[in-house]
Amino acid sequence: MSAPAQATDIVFTRHAAGRGVAWLRESWAMFGRARLPWLALIALYYLVILLANWIAGVVHPVAGQVATMLLKPVFAVGLLAAAWSQERGERPRPRDLFRGFSANLGALLTLGAALVAGVFAALATASLIAGSLLAEVFAGPQPPPEELLGNARLQFALLAGATVALPVMLALWFAPALVVFQDASARTALGASLRAALANWKPIAVYALAVFAFGAVLPVMAAQVMIALFPAQAAVTVVQVLLAAWGLMLAATLHISDYVSYRDIFHAGETLAPLDRGGRGPH
Repeated sequence: MSAPAQATDIVFTRHAAGRGVAWLRESWAMFGRARLPWLALIALYYLVILLANWIAGVVHPVAGQVATMLLKPVFAVGLLAAAWSQERGERPRPRDLFRGFSANLGALLTLGAALVAGVFAALATASLIAGSLLAEVFAGPQPPPEELLGNARLQFALLAGATVALPVMLALWFAPALVVFQDASARTALGASLRAALANWKPIAVYALAVFAFGAVLPVMAAQVMIALFPAQAAVTVVQVLLAAWGLMLAATLHISDYVSYRDIFHAGETLAPLDRGGRGPH
């Protein structure tokens, strides 16, 4: 199959809202079939990201953040490759994480540059509106005081920044997968991802709400109940450990869902090709 020349060459499926929950359910099931390999892979991913941030941060703190954003699409391909292999009977392996370095690295770094540009555009927009208030949020005490967070100007600035960032995030949602699985250029992948994400805004919105529920609302509620029932410091420590473990499992599930949602939207109904035992997997 020849590489798509433009975004409109890439066909996708429009799904109903309920598919957003199905993506999470199917991803959790994949994680459950290989818990330890996925936890090891995700732990390695965050360790490598922190190391890259630290190394680049020696030059300048902003350089560390830029380096991690540039590398995120590259490592995203490694996690996609792990899910691709698992779906064909293999198990996720630590070396999968680095598959992106041999899969159109130039296009993936371009996606990283798009992420950097989107983040800085969002921050610039918010800063232009909020002025010094935004600096107080990031430079002041953690967490920021309630009176600062309740400032209407700051809230509007954050909303404006999120509005600027949203199209970039949607354009990057499926872009790494399109680069590695469909040989799309960075520009084509960004355009196709944005088109497909906008067409599937309903399942994506449901997915986002489900992630918020499982990633924020339920853990906070569970932690508050447990601490209220067992207020001893040892119980607090246990709650913190449990929350960290849950966060790692949820992170693995969300990374798997990048692959599950990509396949559902761009390859709906397709039969899986057998794994080439002597080959390379995703190119």
